[in-house]
Amino acid sequence: MLEIRQLKQEEFDFLLDMHYESVHMVEDKPTREELLGTPSMKKYHENWGKRGDRALVAVDGGKAVGAAWYRLFSKANPGYGYLDENTPELGIAIRPDGQQKGVGTLLMNQLIEQARADGYPALSLSVDPETLGL
Repeated sequence: MLEIRQLKQEEFDFLLDMHYESVHMVEDKPTREELLGTPSMKKYHENWGKRGDRALVAVDGGKAVGAAWYRLFSKANPGYGYLDENTPELGIAIRPDGQQKGVGTLLMNQLIEQARADGYPALSLSVDPETLGL
C-alpha cells in the first residue's frame, strides 16, 4: 500500500539519493558525492531543515520509492528555478521500481497541498529544455 508522508530526519540520505536522481545527465554523470558536493548543487540540501524546507516521501510496502521537496532560496544565492525569496523551488524523483504507478502525481499533489498549508501560493521548478526535446 502506498503512503505519502513527511520525510523523517533519519531518511535524509534517501533525500540525497533522490536529489541525485533528479539531476538528468545523459552522459558522464559524476558520482552522487561529486555532483551533490558542487556549490551549485550543495545549496539544495546543505543545512536541510531551515524555514522553507519541506520534503515528502512515498513509501510502498515499507520501502521508500520516491520523494518530492521544496526549498526557499535568496536573491544572493538563487537556485536554478529562482523566482523570488517567497517562492520555494521544488524537486521530485521516483526510483525505477516506483515509476509508472502514479507515485509522482500523488507526491506532487500532496506537496502542492503542503505548500498551500505552509502559506506558499506558488512553487517553482527548473527544467532543462534539452531534456524535454525542445
